[in-house]
Amino acid sequence: MAEILEDLSHGSVNRFLLRERYEPKDLFNEVKPYINLTGGTLSGDDTVIDKPYSDPHLTELIGYFGYGKHHRIVKVIQLITLYYTDLLGKSVPINYQIYNKQEGKTKNDYLREMIAEVLAWGLQPKTVTTDAWYSSRENLRFIREKGLGLFMGIANNHSSLVRCCYFHDCFGNPVVVYPPNLLISQLR
Repeated sequence: MAEILEDLSHGSVNRFLLRERYEPKDLFNEVKPYINLTGGTLSGDDTVIDKPYSDPHLTELIGYFGYGKHHRIVKVIQLITLYYTDLLGKSVPINYQIYNKQEGKTKNDYLREMIAEVLAWGLQPKTVTTDAWYSSRENLRFIREKGLGLFMGIANNHSSLVRCCYFHDCFGNPVVVYPPNLLISQLR
């Protein structure tokens, strides 16, 4: 940043980053005035930041994960993000979490926590979308118990989770769609 902004020194940028402690709710509060909090779609996804030269033993946020882009195990930081698209089509990130292996949580645990947080902050989405990675029975039940509809990919090894509303997308991938009024008991 100091290289781009001539009036800032590298040291002042570092001091700012070390001094400030931004939390996910700070992000939510920044975007809240610009979106309609009711009726939109909440999308959960994760991405990885390649860290090929970092030592995972020295930095707790770096780990070894299978990554499709490289088709092998690589050193990365995993970032889990919730995006919200309101009924007018405005799409913004509203919550995030960096995967920390020392916390002993899974990406699915983080997703459920993040959804619970944004609901507690006042967001009232109608639907949740995710990719197949998040299609566990526990996530399906959690989302349904919150009274939300869902649209998510289903991993091939999870296809026994659903009795109805099971489709294939245009690429032949399994997808499950649950309207908000589907009973939890209809999940296996």
